Amino acid sequence: MPAIVVVGAQWGDEGKGKVADLLGGRMDYVVRYQGGNNAGHTVVTPSGEKFAIHLTPVGVLTPGCVPIIGNGVVVDPKFLLHELDGLSERGVDVSKLLVSSDAHLVMPHHRALDRVVERYLGSARIGTTGRGIGPAYGDKVGRVGIRVQDLLDPGILRQKLDMVLREKNQVLVKVYNRKAIDAAAVVEEYLGYAERIAPYIADTRLELDKALTRGDNVLLEGAQATMLDVDHGTYPFVTSSNPTTGGACVGAGIPPTRIDRVIGIIKAYTTRVGSGPFPTELFDDNGAHLLKVGGEYGVTTGRERRCGWFDAVIGRYSVRVNGITDLFLTKADVLSGLPRVPICVGYEIDGERFDEMPMSQTGLHHATPIYEYQDGWWEDISECRDFSDLPKNAQSYIERLEELCGARVSVVGVGPGRDQNIIRHELL
Repeated sequence: MPAIVVVGAQWGDEGKGKVADLLGGRMDYVVRYQGGNNAGHTVVTPSGEKFAIHLTPVGVLTPGCVPIIGNGVVVDPKFLLHELDGLSERGVDVSKLLVSSDAHLVMPHHRALDRVVERYLGSARIGTTGRGIGPAYGDKVGRVGIRVQDLLDPGILRQKLDMVLREKNQVLVKVYNRKAIDAAAVVEEYLGYAERIAPYIADTRLELDKALTRGDNVLLEGAQATMLDVDHGTYPFVTSSNPTTGGACVGAGIPPTRIDRVIGIIKAYTTRVGSGPFPTELFDDNGAHLLKVGGEYGVTTGRERRCGWFDAVIGRYSVRVNGITDLFLTKADVLSGLPRVPICVGYEIDGERFDEMPMSQTGLHHATPIYEYQDGWWEDISECRDFSDLPKNAQSYIERLEELCGARVSVVGVGPGRDQNIIRHELL
């Protein structure tokens, strides 16, 4: 069985956790391939329990499934242990978790620099979570990063930390007037984490190759989303890794020939957290409706999400960049009660129409959405389980999104519960 990728098709918070959890019962492995604890998935179990998971793959909630943190993830060991302890206290078995020995660690200097640089940027700030994710990826690319495997060698850990802190402490003290970080104290702290994390550390690339060769089901789960991809998103208002499909290969250590299906998660409207361009953003009662009814608050930060109408330009772009084979449309129920529902079908920029993403950052910042309008529906659709159960106007809306995005909508989410889905085409 080839691997399946689950990728966010907008700016994140589309409901990837719900989808990964829905498929998790049929998966032998669920792999997180990028990001850190700056992301969050909310999962509601059949018993009604709600789990907010930030770093551990959602497969940890499925008995028998092996959750893997891949080499493309940056791991804050203190946070990871905190999350595992919280899951264990709620009766979740975390013993099968595997953590790539090549994943990079989030260190105290990463968190310190993240917070101080963001404050220094002022109105030009990116809107990071302040958890050190960007600086950790920066050190990885700069070849001065510290990896999970270094926790197993105290000498190497101290040597690497001494080297990197020569520069980082100079920046913290002389540029930002902050306190220097004590290397010895950090080594002692992280070796304490090492004692608990060591049993989870593995060569996850080899493990996944064996699993795929056996024909096991493997789900590759991204954090954030396409428009936050460092290469393909709304740069510089992006994350520091590649949530897109290509990032799944790099971040899990498997070749693209092992992937045959890409499931794009797309919300029935659009949201984003943090700074950056957002052409369809609403500042009126409709935006307040989407925020309130959709419960649009960040899982990780609690920040209010910016809300807007569905943007088909972004939908088409995501389908193309990721090679999306199936769309999972979430939160269709939130649109109930609206007399009409606009869809952004293109942009106007300086008097010119664009049906595809503009090439330049300036263009997107100045884009005005071009809308077409669909009739709304008043019915509560949360109990619908077949496409024919939906009101005709809801069916028309979904079919129009398919046409505009260029991929079939295989599943429609009509509520937060694991069973609140309309399956139009099986995902496996």
